[in-house]
Amino acid sequence: MENEKKSQKEIDEFWKEFLAKTGRNEDTQYIEVFHFELSEKWANALLRLVLIGQKKATASSLWSYENAKEPLPKMGDLSIITDWDGVPQCVIETTAITILPFSEITYDIAKREGEDDTLESWLKGHTRFFKEEGKILGYEFTEDMPVVFEDFEVVYKGEEQ
Repeated sequence: MENEKKSQKEIDEFWKEFLAKTGRNEDTQYIEVFHFELSEKWANALLRLVLIGQKKATASSLWSYENAKEPLPKMGDLSIITDWDGVPQCVIETTAITILPFSEITYDIAKREGEDDTLESWLKGHTRFFKEEGKILGYEFTEDMPVVFEDFEVVYKGEEQ
């Protein structure tokens, strides 16, 4: 409980700093706070790709949103990205949303995620991820599963970045 309070306090301070330094209205809200992936190694590796400007998109299962009864991202949404430990690192703004079946992802789309050099490696890695996530969230991966592909830009990096 103490860590959660500390973590939320850290998030709140980070958000206030973001609003002040970017001149945004103090009523501006973020949509979510999250880290990428399901392991510490990958969460921190993907965060690094975001911070250096290589990762400019992310892919999610539409079914994960539906199962959690969460709204889909939309253009202009702001989110706080953390490292694996929950320490806020940057704010991203959603710039585009594309929903299409997993089987229709092309390399032109996949390469915006900045993670893979080939479509084959993207498909392999994301098949693994969606199968693991599906077990946790209650859906089963299929080739025609709808994927929410979210393009974003980093609009703020914390002081240490």
